[in-house]
Amino acid sequence: MSAPASDGDGTRCVRAGLPEPAPGQPFLPGPVFAATYHLDPWQGPAATPNGYGRPDNPTRRLLEAAIGELEGGDVRVFASGQAAITGLLLALLRPGDTVLLPADGYYPMRAFATDTLAGIGVRVLFAPTAGPYPSFDGVRLVLLETPANPGLDVADIAALARDAHAAGALVAVDNTTATPLGQRPLDLGADLVVASGTKALTGHSDLLLGYVATRTPELLDPVTAWRTVTGAVPGAFDAWLAHRSLATLDLRLARQSANAEALARLLVGRPDVTGLRWPGLPDDPAYPVAAAQMRRMPGMLAFDLGDAERVGRFVDGARLVDAATSFGGLHTTADRRAQWGDDTAPGFVRLSCGVEDTADLLADVTAALDA
Repeated sequence: MSAPASDGDGTRCVRAGLPEPAPGQPFLPGPVFAATYHLDPWQGPAATPNGYGRPDNPTRRLLEAAIGELEGGDVRVFASGQAAITGLLLALLRPGDTVLLPADGYYPMRAFATDTLAGIGVRVLFAPTAGPYPSFDGVRLVLLETPANPGLDVADIAALARDAHAAGALVAVDNTTATPLGQRPLDLGADLVVASGTKALTGHSDLLLGYVATRTPELLDPVTAWRTVTGAVPGAFDAWLAHRSLATLDLRLARQSANAEALARLLVGRPDVTGLRWPGLPDDPAYPVAAAQMRRMPGMLAFDLGDAERVGRFVDGARLVDAATSFGGLHTTADRRAQWGDDTAPGFVRLSCGVEDTADLLADVTAALDA
């Protein structure tokens, strides 16, 4: 049974997407593994919501209902975040269209735009997340990523959506870093939300997932059709795991955000750490917009240790900080982004706070840096 929108975050996460309770039935039904379903011999697929496993799966629909309750829109889930964002772009853009993308956003998305979108005749423009932005005249779609990954700049969704709509452009927001508990872009005027559920949304580092959300059927229909013809669907077990993981989202984010704040306040006072970014710090350039726009701050921060060798020594010397890419999981991880192709300094670190005890994490990071 779904929770009313007036309920708190924890209640909504626990109840999101669950079917009506029935005696003898589980809270969350197990995954339905099926490529083929029995069809009505006379009406065919018109008689049932399940006709074939690629477009139809009841486990996947329950997950979509759950994420939709949190984002405040209708959802289509994809096999990965990259499948979701490339599917969104290819479903909505045509040769001759112009798309405006974040210059400091997720690097594989930027590479896809310059290699694939430009190759089919889409004009690709870039602007920094924090601005300045060019005129939106003639732009078909504006994609914002806020907070940006990995630099953590923040865009004013409401103001940019207002300006973009006035010029006739659509606005999509990558909500991966914030999650729908951190901000709800559709409430702020965005037309679409896209996100990687691989990260904090599911938070256990054990599955790949993406989704697109919107309140506009005319935008959802082409995205659905694109997913169906390309087959970019998550498997039933991944969908079930993701739905199960949503129940603890509020609890996980609370600890991750608290750890990020404590770690940011620790690092800001260290002379051997430069370029610290966390939008929850009052001195951070993103703070004024983030404080007004976001319901909670992310569990991710960024800083510079000077060079690659020092990053290696820091991570190697830490007991509670693992070297890994991705973010939003239960374990604290550090990722030197330059090794993946991001346009960052050699010593730039994206650190994702896990759910370890705050005091233990602070002591461990301090010892690793001191060593």
